[in-house]
Amino acid sequence: MGVLDVGSNTVRLVIAETDGAVPLPVHTAKRPLRLSAHVEPGGRLPSEQVDRLVEAVRDVRAEGRRWGVPRPFAFATAIVRDAPNRQEVLGRVAAEAGVPLHVLPGEVEAELTFLAARRWMGWRAGPLALLDIGGGTLEVAFGRSRLPDFAISLPLGANRLTREFFRGQDPPSPHRTKLLRRHVRHQLRDVAARIRWEAPRTAVVTSRTFQQLGRLCGAPPGRFGPFTPRSMTRSDLGRAVQQLAVLPAAERALLPGISLARSGQSLAGAVVAHTTMKLMGIDEVTICPWALREGVLLRCIEDGSSDWWDVYGRQTADVTETAEGATPLMLRPLRGSEETPVAATAASVQHPG
Repeated sequence: MGVLDVGSNTVRLVIAETDGAVPLPVHTAKRPLRLSAHVEPGGRLPSEQVDRLVEAVRDVRAEGRRWGVPRPFAFATAIVRDAPNRQEVLGRVAAEAGVPLHVLPGEVEAELTFLAARRWMGWRAGPLALLDIGGGTLEVAFGRSRLPDFAISLPLGANRLTREFFRGQDPPSPHRTKLLRRHVRHQLRDVAARIRWEAPRTAVVTSRTFQQLGRLCGAPPGRFGPFTPRSMTRSDLGRAVQQLAVLPAAERALLPGISLARSGQSLAGAVVAHTTMKLMGIDEVTICPWALREGVLLRCIEDGSSDWWDVYGRQTADVTETAEGATPLMLRPLRGSEETPVAATAASVQHPG
């Protein structure tokens, strides 16, 4: 099976064996685009960036065919989901690259990522809290079983906040950093209270943002493999925030774990991560190598069918924009068999049942 995702920085194809063993990747293809660095005010993707996206998707699709995966599970995250010209982008990718991109609501991304984290950590992790910082959104989920009891997506992605708070400042002023932290606290107030009340036994983080921050805080490098335990404490992360805050992006890229492509957004990501852990009363997190892509694979493997994915595909094609936002979709929930209406907005909460 193959999973193709369009993110804020990269178009990535991951191919894994699905013979019943651990679905570790056997081949990965990626095309760095850094779409988030080129979005127009308001989030619109310029036509020249859509051209590059189409070309990248076409390239990795051809590579997937050579590996025996002619039809990968393809989806786009917040960089496309929140774009005012989303339908234009989806239409062009489907028509010119031959790949229908699905647009998953943020809370569904959180549920699938939780599934991957649960499978990686196992039942011994107990009640599990999940945090995932992407380019556009922060996903939070909590659950005691295979799927979360609740999942939410908030507009607190590292790229988004860098554009909103630090545009034109490198490094940003202490005042702007303080404003960002205040904004994150306000957005997370209710969600953090819920996590504290649930009292998770284990807190797990995923995403490249957390992986790079973990490396900066002393976690083993990626070359040691996915089975090497990795964790990060809030106190170490607090010191990392102070270190990142006084450096321009070019100098941050010289630090352990911080890549040049993500150095500009590393401070915003660190502020979100540290503030989230503090508000939720989390002292230490485990860094999980599995995330959304693996969640998609696991859902198909464990359910023995890709029917749910086809449902999303039909819905993506039918979405129309209104003055108030995206039209509510009829999405098949992960926790049941009946279809439930879920608004395709970045900050909607899906509760059990």
